Amino acid sequence: MIQKSLIVRGVISMVLLTLMIDAGFAQQDPQYTQYMYNTMSVNPAYAGQREVLSVTGLYRTQWVGIDGAPKTQTLGIHSPLRNDKIGLGLSIVNDALGPANETYIDANFSYSIQLNESLTKLSFGVKAGAHLLDTDWSKGRFQNSDVVFQDNISLFSPTIGAGLYLHNRKWYIGLSVPNFLTTDHYDDFQESVAKERMNYYLIAGYVFDLNENTKFKPAALFKAVSGAPIIADVSANFLFHKKFTLGAAWRWDDSISGLAGFQVTDGLYIGYAYDATTTNLNNYNSGSHEIMLRFEMQKLGRILSPRFF
Repeated sequence: MIQKSLIVRGVISMVLLTLMIDAGFAQQDPQYTQYMYNTMSVNPAYAGQREVLSVTGLYRTQWVGIDGAPKTQTLGIHSPLRNDKIGLGLSIVNDALGPANETYIDANFSYSIQLNESLTKLSFGVKAGAHLLDTDWSKGRFQNSDVVFQDNISLFSPTIGAGLYLHNRKWYIGLSVPNFLTTDHYDDFQESVAKERMNYYLIAGYVFDLNENTKFKPAALFKAVSGAPIIADVSANFLFHKKFTLGAAWRWDDSISGLAGFQVTDGLYIGYAYDATTTNLNNYNSGSHEIMLRFEMQKLGRILSPRFF
């Protein structure tokens, strides 16, 4: 028990240290409003935590009405192995922004240890894969006219990341760095290829039982990178009769959102989110849309407690 207590204290210390980092976040990595259903894309320790084979697909189109605005597609597949202690997963992300198209392909591995009788677990995760960057400078219009005369590029970079995920049936908190290595990405502000800095993610959530048929599920995601302000996503969802989800979200100095979802069958969930921009950019776009599908293969002969995150 002493060893497990030291592990928990270590995780909490790392979380507090991350919150005190004098850092910030520029949109180098794709962002999601339904991050609470797409956790493995930012934290490899989540692999296998649904306790069944889980397949999640997400499509996001951002700032509709602006040419070259971000469009993101993600596919995540993960499953537990060996009495749920080991989790394996595959994550594929395609992100298009202006003249650039970036693809991330990562294999995820997690190992979980049970800390107490209330089924609190600490999961350790690592990921490794590839980042592909392709540019086509003939697309779009640029403030710097010399951009169109640059040579198109196609770059390959390896990726290595890690994460911690402390959780039980009621709450979770996770800390991760999706990539420790320096890679090239497209910077739409500079209109050029730039080096991506290391990003830190902190995610947390809780499930409150308001009554027999209603659950309240607040969640938050903090993202930081040196040299820019911290980005905070805060959401509040209500789950009715374990079927219908309705909620709202707020992204610091960026947008407010509405979320809805429906558990069509035991294995199929559909979610939708709409973001309304709160900055001056709202004069030039009609918001952002995000749709998500999650399919899960239930294990025959095994009754699982419902998972709410």
